Amino acid sequence: MVFDSLHLAIIVFLAAAAVFAASPLVIAALIAPRNRGGDYQMPYECGIRPLGRSWDHFGFNYHIYALIFIAFDVDILYLFPVAVCYRNLPGWLPLIELSYFLFFVLLAVIYFQAKGVFTWPRRKSY
Repeated sequence: MVFDSLHLAIIVFLAAAAVFAASPLVIAALIAPRNRGGDYQMPYECGIRPLGRSWDHFGFNYHIYALIFIAFDVDILYLFPVAVCYRNLPGWLPLIELSYFLFFVLLAVIYFQAKGVFTWPRRKSY
């Protein structure tokens, strides 16, 4: 294999990308404040001191709702390329395939509803 200008350009661009990616980390480490005591360790909550421990504010159910949203969002995201590609195909086959996909998404929603995933839990009073 012969080393030519294309290989040199690739190496230069990879080195420039590494410097470009690492420079914000180095600059932040150099100019960041060094004082880590007092209020710097506290979580920020609207400018007031937080009540209780900071990890007690959000329950695990919020994370489950976020994961379900992402799962259904990705499923719906598949509908856009399908709508563009299937527009040019003749016949009823694209509509039937899309109906199968939507049927299984709806079936998943019904299953999650039956399992009680979408029910909001009661908030604990302290």
